[in-house]
Amino acid sequence: MPGFETLVEKLLPVANAIGNQRHMQAVRNGLISILPLTIVGSFFVILLNIPIKGYMAFIAPWRDILDVPFRFTVGLMSLYAAFTIGSFLGKSYKLNEMTSGLLAMLATLLMVVPVNITQGVTVTGEAVAGRYIPLTSLSSQGLFGAIISSLVAIEIFRFIKTRNIDITMPAGVPPVVASSFSALFPTLAVVLVFWIPRHFLNIDINALISTLIMPLKGFMTGTNLFGGMVTQFMIDLFWVLGIHGHAVMGPLIRPLWDQAIMQNMELFQSGVSAYELPNIFTEQFFQWYAQMGGTGSTLALVVLFIRSRVVYLKQLGKLSFIPGLFNINEPMIFGAPIVMNPLLAIPFVLAPMANTLVVYLFTVSGLIPRMMVKPPFTVPAPLGALITTNWNLIACGLVFICFFISLAIYYPFFKVYEKKMLETERRQQEENAREVAQATR
Repeated sequence: MPGFETLVEKLLPVANAIGNQRHMQAVRNGLISILPLTIVGSFFVILLNIPIKGYMAFIAPWRDILDVPFRFTVGLMSLYAAFTIGSFLGKSYKLNEMTSGLLAMLATLLMVVPVNITQGVTVTGEAVAGRYIPLTSLSSQGLFGAIISSLVAIEIFRFIKTRNIDITMPAGVPPVVASSFSALFPTLAVVLVFWIPRHFLNIDINALISTLIMPLKGFMTGTNLFGGMVTQFMIDLFWVLGIHGHAVMGPLIRPLWDQAIMQNMELFQSGVSAYELPNIFTEQFFQWYAQMGGTGSTLALVVLFIRSRVVYLKQLGKLSFIPGLFNINEPMIFGAPIVMNPLLAIPFVLAPMANTLVVYLFTVSGLIPRMMVKPPFTVPAPLGALITTNWNLIACGLVFICFFISLAIYYPFFKVYEKKMLETERRQQEENAREVAQATR
């Protein structure tokens, strides 16, 4: 397979450079770290939108109160992301992780302009007045601003520390106290760098970043079919070459995915119909339609393996079935193998792209709604599709259509691969029989 080897040689250095770049690693790890918050927040969206008339009437008096956990998880995701990204980047520079996280949060907050409320009412009916931070600025709308401000804040921290601009405390001072004083100059620098442009010069960094990133976001996560297909193709291609596709694409696509599903979630909570949400190609779209059973939509291949006449493939299929139901398919990718195996690599790429096209057509035609919550990726595909489309039964049924599409695409390639494996198995059995016969002479 010289063609594959040449492609690997050219792409592997690029993939490693992207995957090992410290800022991208910090962004990827930081966003993954806040998954528990966004998943729990999603559960409250589900709780508030169970389509049972009696249930909806029952919770109506408490809707505003039940919405609070969502607002303080998903609604503040930019603030949490700032802390985790700052902590990871600071750790990579061997800086104090807690101080790094706090400085990143400070930088993010300084980009928000407080609002003055002269008269208002809380969800519990209490009168309020004063200066408040709008939650919207710290939700998904401010995610890219939080990422940039976190990275800049830690670079300021590193710049000051490497030049020993520091307050040195006497020996015997507790480490916690010494660490706090050591952070004074970095804190002052971060305040000045972010406070002056935003509050004196009225430069809205969040709006600027959103404007710059909007074309890419619209291309990869909005309603652009070509963008969705390119995203899926690149993830599959890296896996075929033995490179973790999500790890390589993660630093670029995960912030876009997270912002897209959070935007859908927030709009849905505000009353927008799930059919009218702005983003089609969220991570959840790929998880439960295009990548059923894991990247490459390999659950169909697992079923074919289970029915194979090749002993090895049959055993691998049985071992991979349960993990595949929960969207974990490394046993198949490396065990079949699919990596560097053209016979299985071709359908591994084609099946998810075919599913992407079919589901896109169902979505834009208005037959199914768009994704509006973020359950764990290990939820089985039919249930995941049902939950994320506001309990739409057509969406759930579409998962099975995608499964049979994948099955049809994999089948001819599987039969050729099975025939090849049967011949290898037969030769191995003949060789073993000869060795046994020679040993008994």
